Amino acid sequence: MSDHAGPMICVRDLHKTYRHGGQDVHALRGVDLDVPPGQLLLLTGRSGAGKTTLLSLVAGLRRADQGQITVADHDVTAASERELVELRRRTVGVIYQDFALLPLLTAEENVGLPLRITRAAAQERDATVAALLDRVGLSAHARQRPDELSGGQQQRVAIARALAIRPHVLLADEPTAQLDSETGAQVMALLRTLVVEQGTTAVVATHDPAMQQFADAVVHLEDGRLTDPVRAAVG
Repeated sequence: MSDHAGPMICVRDLHKTYRHGGQDVHALRGVDLDVPPGQLLLLTGRSGAGKTTLLSLVAGLRRADQGQITVADHDVTAASERELVELRRRTVGVIYQDFALLPLLTAEENVGLPLRITRAAAQERDATVAALLDRVGLSAHARQRPDELSGGQQQRVAIARALAIRPHVLLADEPTAQLDSETGAQVMALLRTLVVEQGTTAVVATHDPAMQQFADAVVHLEDGRLTDPVRAAVG
């Protein structure tokens, strides 16, 4: 995946404003960002800094007020809703802060859901799910539902589900926020390994500075603006 020419993610002059309590809240104010292929970028900043908004715009879950976003040569800002759904089905994996697992489905059923949506053959789907659960260390928990799993296990199921489509880009919104420090470090180490071994491009939003050790580069968001240049973290 890392032979992509140019940035895997390119953001230019991105603006997003929300109306809240009768006032305008400027979530993003002219953000520019390039993420090279095969890198893990850490997006830091306190709650309310604009991290979730930036990730949701890159994923096409929300629309920008101004600016341009390109992901794996797809123009996200100009795409139709149908094209954005297809982008998330085949190119961009999203890991949500609250895991967003379906409570009535087992771990293996949650992981296999994206493959059912894309109508992958049953044999291929089952093999992929088994391999992913093994990859995240949850083979023994395949038949358990989310409420039977720990927070760290649920997050690993969510990671496996996001990886089911073999995405070029992985976006993770505070993936360690609900985990203790040790489990959070294990989750970040897993994401780091996936980037190194599979060439996935990952952007991880976090407010925990301890997670910088796992990143190729770090940027900081404050009041909707990037305040730090990208800087090397590992490697």
